Amino acid sequence: MTNEPEGGPNAAGAGQVLGFPAHRDRPSAIGEVHARPHPPVATPRSIIQLAFVTESAAIDHGVLAELARRQGVAPPDAQARHFTLKWGKGTLRWERHTEFSTWLWEGPPDPPRGPASDTPFGNGFTAPGVVISGVRLEIRKWTKTTERLIDGFDPASLCYSLVENGRAAAITDFRQDGDGLTRIVVLDKGLTAARVGALSQRLIEIETYRTLAMLGLPLAQTLSPRIRRIEDRLAGLTGEMRKAGRRGSEELLADLTALAAELEADAASSLYRFGASRAYHGIVEERLDALQETQVPGYDTWSAFLQRRVAPAMRTCRSIEERQANMSEKLARAATLLRTWVDVDVERQNRDVLVSMNRRAKLQLRLQQTVEGLSVAAVSYYVVGLVSYLAKGAEKAGFPLKAETAAALSVPLAILGVWWVVRRIRGRHKDESGADHG
Repeated sequence: MTNEPEGGPNAAGAGQVLGFPAHRDRPSAIGEVHARPHPPVATPRSIIQLAFVTESAAIDHGVLAELARRQGVAPPDAQARHFTLKWGKGTLRWERHTEFSTWLWEGPPDPPRGPASDTPFGNGFTAPGVVISGVRLEIRKWTKTTERLIDGFDPASLCYSLVENGRAAAITDFRQDGDGLTRIVVLDKGLTAARVGALSQRLIEIETYRTLAMLGLPLAQTLSPRIRRIEDRLAGLTGEMRKAGRRGSEELLADLTALAAELEADAASSLYRFGASRAYHGIVEERLDALQETQVPGYDTWSAFLQRRVAPAMRTCRSIEERQANMSEKLARAATLLRTWVDVDVERQNRDVLVSMNRRAKLQLRLQQTVEGLSVAAVSYYVVGLVSYLAKGAEKAGFPLKAETAAALSVPLAILGVWWVVRRIRGRHKDESGADHG
């Protein structure tokens, strides 16, 4: 049994190198190359691996703690991402990945068809999540008898190829048996236990990551009609934009904004799944290249079969991503054009408002000039009246000028004086307004 945090057993004491302080992430970086070793596997042997999609590592640790308690050993550390536990005549290996965890039991050959008491997946095992992948791998000595195992596979999808320079054969039909496990048979012609372990891990990872990569296809198939509807709606809106008698730009812009919001919501929800599918498919291709298969006449190789069946699904996912990106750009361009129209309409409205304000200001100026003229006449009338009263008093006091004559002579002087005072006041207000604006 092993219980190590990721980075290896010496990660905690790797704080210095020749007495110099080391980077805090150096242990993890160094230990990553040892994080997934190929366990040696003797021939004959059987392997069952289940991959569970889990919400958090705490759920896995809870199941592991229960299994460890049943075996009378210490549970794994809370930060551990790998754990190995002896179970019956075999070994249970647990590993935590980004969005799933794998539980691999390796034991004697010819296990019963389904969970039994000698595997950890029998009664009392609590699944940490839903199963996304299940593999049953049988390793046999290559003999005339074991060659007949090929008859138990579906010939329509049978993949049979030589690996490890012809010293082993890998056989599968990628179909599930009665327990829902994908059956794989490896025929060994003299490999070491280390090479058998490495080959077994590659084959299991191909099936596991192939399944995870294909998770993007159902999502792509769901999004395809929605993108098609958005494309048709955008075509209709842009066609309406070309018409001379188009409806209001604000309404068109609101429709485009709603389409863009729907598209971006779909793109955000599918971003992780499509990215994960690309990454998983890349791992599958790497593992297939590492097999270095040699074709057996009359049979498909793993690489050829998966290229025909998986590559179209990956192209579909990429196509949906590209359509989302293209639609986002088109919607952005259409929205920009409509915003330009809206800005032009607003500027036109502002221009009309300014013209109306200018017309109103001219009318106010004319009215003001008219009022000023009337005010000059009214004030002059009152001034002449005052002069008349003053002249009448002077005439009674013996002044030789008659009151009517004095009033008549004061009329032009009063009008000129009042007009001059009004112009001075208006000129002063104009200077103060100009100074404020300056």
